[in-house]
Amino acid sequence: MLERAKSLLSVVLFVVLLGVTCGGQTTPSSARETIQLDTGAPLTPFPHFWEKMFGSGRAVLALRDSYMRDLEMVRSATGFEYVRFHGIFDDDMGVYDEDPTGHPVYNFSYVDQVYDGLLSHHVRPFVELGFMPRKLAAKPILHPFWYKPSPSPPKDYGKWDGLISAFADHLIERYGIEEVSQWYFEVWNEPNIDFWAGEPKQATYFEFYDHTARALKAESPRLRVGGPATAQAAWVDTFIRHATEAGVPADFVSTHVYANDAAQDVFGTDELLPRDQMVCRAVKKVHEQITSSAKPNLPLIWSEYNASYKNEPDVTDAPFMAPWLADTINKCNGLTDAMAYWSFSDVFDEQGVVRQPFYGGFGLVAEGGIPKPAYNAFLLLHKLGNKRVRDASQSALVTRREDGSWAIALWNLSAESGNRTKQFLVRLPRGLHVQQVRVSFVDETHGNALPAYKTMNSPQYPTASQIQKLKQAAQLPPAQPRQIKDGSVTLEITSPGLALLEIR
Repeated sequence: MLERAKSLLSVVLFVVLLGVTCGGQTTPSSARETIQLDTGAPLTPFPHFWEKMFGSGRAVLALRDSYMRDLEMVRSATGFEYVRFHGIFDDDMGVYDEDPTGHPVYNFSYVDQVYDGLLSHHVRPFVELGFMPRKLAAKPILHPFWYKPSPSPPKDYGKWDGLISAFADHLIERYGIEEVSQWYFEVWNEPNIDFWAGEPKQATYFEFYDHTARALKAESPRLRVGGPATAQAAWVDTFIRHATEAGVPADFVSTHVYANDAAQDVFGTDELLPRDQMVCRAVKKVHEQITSSAKPNLPLIWSEYNASYKNEPDVTDAPFMAPWLADTINKCNGLTDAMAYWSFSDVFDEQGVVRQPFYGGFGLVAEGGIPKPAYNAFLLLHKLGNKRVRDASQSALVTRREDGSWAIALWNLSAESGNRTKQFLVRLPRGLHVQQVRVSFVDETHGNALPAYKTMNSPQYPTASQIQKLKQAAQLPPAQPRQIKDGSVTLEITSPGLALLEIR
């Protein structure tokens, strides 16, 4: 519903780019964007889809204090509701065994400890159903992850169906159907690549999905199940077609992409897409596949994404993530119900035991509980309102909060060399009563522990004292007041950088 015109701000933009080029080389220069706040434009809903859910490593890690401390830290910053991880059926969880006669034996002790812990922190499971218990695996193949999960299909679908039924029945008995019906059950992880050893991959995965979804729904039709949980935004159109034709339950669609995935794998093209284009272009592709399918209203849950699937310290540990996240949120808005950043913590061991705090891990929080710039970006972006002015800018999110105040995210994601600075001039409308204007930054010198870490000579094993200093260096300074001059607020953002402007 539209608010009355006198309570609205709209954004009229024009961009003046100033650059100096000499001999074909770009020198550090400034760009300027003017944002004119005006009255009369409509606001659209702006649900915080980017902070509803996060990923994490594997189930057994949730038994660690460090995992739960990081979870609570990120939940306090974002209010997130769901967490997803691999390996609820891995052997280190002790769920499945067989007696000497081959009869299944179940043990949900660790499952209960993991889920009890999440729920005590007001976070619900987004249950990824995998991987295969080794005694139930049809093939003696192991994935190359350090903890060696099994990507095998089951050797006996009767036993797999029995495991799913017993698992669902146990959850309903322990937590109640009113609670468990609010969870999500995702069938497997990335079956289109080396996490699934069935051949041919798609046909055997669809068979596996059918068994799993039907076994869950047999326990309660209120349980929400979906897939195909693919890498590289794959199979969604064929998955929906299969579910429709086979009459198999599908309550949501899930898939993944990373910003450095190859265009050939995602779109079948030979393009070289920059990191700021891949993710939301893939999200749009899948969104359109759903809306043009026989099930056009299926929710889309992007259950993994990040700026890199590699360990790149200059990307995932660095200030680059702050404007990249804001830019991704801006471009993906309206295309997906939820996006799960992979992952909330570097309590994570897919490549082995963590060897140093900053190694390009996926997490928002480095080992030792040290916030990264990405964490601080989520902290600022959480303060955006739940309504926005649409199409305001390619470098701005203009939002209004419930209390009538305004929160504007502004960013500089320039890929050019040098310490390029972008200036924003935010013009306030006449007659707007403003009590306070404040600004916060995440950039090289704000909310970034890396300079302090380098000053310490990048210790592999920081002492308790050093960790405390790194936490202090990573902490965002309090928001700084800004003066209104000639009806405008001016701020400069160095690349890469993110600012949050709050107007009350």
